[in-house]
Amino acid sequence: MRKSAAVVGSSLFLALAPGTVAVLLPWWLTGWRTGDWWPPLRLLGLVPLVVGAAVLLSAFARFAAEGLGTPAPVAPTERLVVGGLYRYVRNPMYVAVVATIAGQALVFARPVLFGYGGCAGLLMWAFARWYEEPDLARRFGADYDRYRAAVPGWWPRWRPWDPGTTSY
Repeated sequence: MRKSAAVVGSSLFLALAPGTVAVLLPWWLTGWRTGDWWPPLRLLGLVPLVVGAAVLLSAFARFAAEGLGTPAPVAPTERLVVGGLYRYVRNPMYVAVVATIAGQALVFARPVLFGYGGCAGLLMWAFARWYEEPDLARRFGADYDRYRAAVPGWWPRWRPWDPGTTSY
């Protein structure tokens, strides 16, 4: 896939999938109406909200630039994406979506979003575990096995993984 097509495809998928999960559904659940929580706690929610959104945008850009594809199963990457934030955690997009939802729960003081974020996270974990991981193992073989052994799926490493090393 050409890089320009990968950028367009990734952008469309970003609007469709994470846009629905992290924006449309939280809005549907809350109407962006706010509760009455301690203001510093609500402000604290901006941290996971903003960081999660930034991580999500960065990860999508990396799929187009490094992988020459999209996160969408219908237009997957040509290369295994292991750079940038993927050197710390295998699923930064999913972690970012859950962080964004948790941030919204705090900012809007809406506990329902914590429950929704937990359910969304569980569904993303199941999709990654039973679809993505077997698909990546089939497509990228030993390279993916080595990456998977070195980089945790859901809790980031302290130091970035160096693909040039054999140690994990």
